[in-house]
Amino acid sequence: MSAPVFATLGCRLNTYETEAMRELTAQAGVENTVVVNTCAVTAEAVRKARQEIRKLRRAHPNATLIVTGCAAQTEPETFAKMPEVDRVIGNTEKMQANTWADLGTEKVQVDDIMSVKETAGHLIDGFGTRSRAYVQVQNGCDHRCTFCIIPYGRGNSRSVPAGVVVDQIKRLVGSGYNEVVLTGVDLTSWGADLPGLPRLGNLVMRILKLVPDLPRLRISSIDSIEVDDDLMQAIATESRLMPHLHLSLQHGHDMILKRMKRRHLRDDAIAFCEQARGLRPDMVFGADIIAGFPTETDEMFQGSLDLVRECGLTWLHVFPYSPRKGTPAAKMPPVNGTAIKARAAALRAAGAGRVAQHLESQQGAHHAVLMETPRMGRTAQFTETLFDTDQPVGQIVPAIITGQTETALLARALP
Repeated sequence: MSAPVFATLGCRLNTYETEAMRELTAQAGVENTVVVNTCAVTAEAVRKARQEIRKLRRAHPNATLIVTGCAAQTEPETFAKMPEVDRVIGNTEKMQANTWADLGTEKVQVDDIMSVKETAGHLIDGFGTRSRAYVQVQNGCDHRCTFCIIPYGRGNSRSVPAGVVVDQIKRLVGSGYNEVVLTGVDLTSWGADLPGLPRLGNLVMRILKLVPDLPRLRISSIDSIEVDDDLMQAIATESRLMPHLHLSLQHGHDMILKRMKRRHLRDDAIAFCEQARGLRPDMVFGADIIAGFPTETDEMFQGSLDLVRECGLTWLHVFPYSPRKGTPAAKMPPVNGTAIKARAAALRAAGAGRVAQHLESQQGAHHAVLMETPRMGRTAQFTETLFDTDQPVGQIVPAIITGQTETALLARALP
């Protein structure tokens, strides 16, 4: 073994940071090392991290094994106690060149994430497949939802300046990328720490104006209550902004939303979806929804089920609630574990039904499909689309929809 082996768990931002660490370790000449970049979003994510660490130690018994990421940041002692682990490195430290140039002998290197004022978006020009690049424009979160440990793993919100973002995207387009995705922990808070307090819509409009050769711009998960007028204007007028928004909704009942310390009510979510779809009729929504939050009754859960229909959601990310030590929700009266599983299953079934409706509605439609592999690409709405003949990877292929599977469209390329 020579070059470091990386294992990445969790979000796109972690994947971005793994790519940056890959470059930093190469520059520092790090060898015979395994790096596990962990996630802390749920208790299950931490369990999977421990499982991955044990598996990698068995596969690489003589390597230096380093654990980093959000779980390492929020509970370093958990990983420092594992006999398989040699070093625990925090989220700030992992993005610093001097950390990898001199790993030292200290087992735990985790500083106060709340003191960090900068992002590391400048380290690489994004990552992705040959077709789609992801660009970090924001990190951290200033909100304190009662179920969420992530602010303690990521720190307060920090933004990458617009000029840096635009320059990165220009380079990516020059390298042949046809789609760029803006990513962050709390994307709609972008700009709150920058001079002039610009908003995400301003960044989107600047990118589209200053990078005219970019065919497709996509934004990842957003908080709909924080969407600004410029972003709504971009949705209405900019065809290069993809008609697919993933919403951080979390629940469909006002009392649970208040106990979660969210900043919106169910009517706000419904109104946003109606407005966005009115501006862009081909808009498709995804959403995060938690099943079994403490104190959730059957009636409250029904509010989440109803929200799937009332907002017209298609791509659901369903999270069975699991308590995170150190969060206020962990002290609230819990829901029975069997009920949590049943409610999560009901939400997933509702989501599968919505996907089926969406796929059926696309039959005979024409789409521009960005190819990820020779036989699979995605529409502007991020719908997986399968071809029966090879297509050029990374290119946008005009196609007609000819059928469907349970989860994907079937298509034929058009001349």
